[in-house]
Amino acid sequence: MPTTTQLVITEQSKPGVLARVAAVLGAAGVNIKAFSAAEGMGVAKIRKGTLRFVVADLERARVALKAEKIPFREEPALVLSLDNKPGALSEVAQHLKEAKINITSGYYTPSRQGGKAIVILTVSNTKKAMDILQEESLDVF
Repeated sequence: MPTTTQLVITEQSKPGVLARVAAVLGAAGVNIKAFSAAEGMGVAKIRKGTLRFVVADLERARVALKAEKIPFREEPALVLSLDNKPGALSEVAQHLKEAKINITSGYYTPSRQGGKAIVILTVSNTKKAMDILQEESLDVF
């Protein structure tokens, strides 16, 4: 099962943040393969947004974001290929629960191959999760 490095950007939640980041990546010729946007409450009750991106060219994305002074961090993520059917995610989550591995973020993108869904998970123990979820492999993303 492959892992990937996702870019994580945390900013104040306000109009235009996603537009700016997407424009910077697009101008640099970086294809966004998958993304997630979530909102939460920060200190002093300021709404914070967290954007997570899986991109086709990680190095080019790093350079572009740094050049535009957009702060980001990187984190490893699992890339799973699941049958697009009821209960598929439940099985994965149950295996991780039994191994006491916490899922800290997750999102999916439809596969180009039809009956599969590509699921991206950030977990508390990537190596252990990889060992447990070997069956849910995906060769290329």
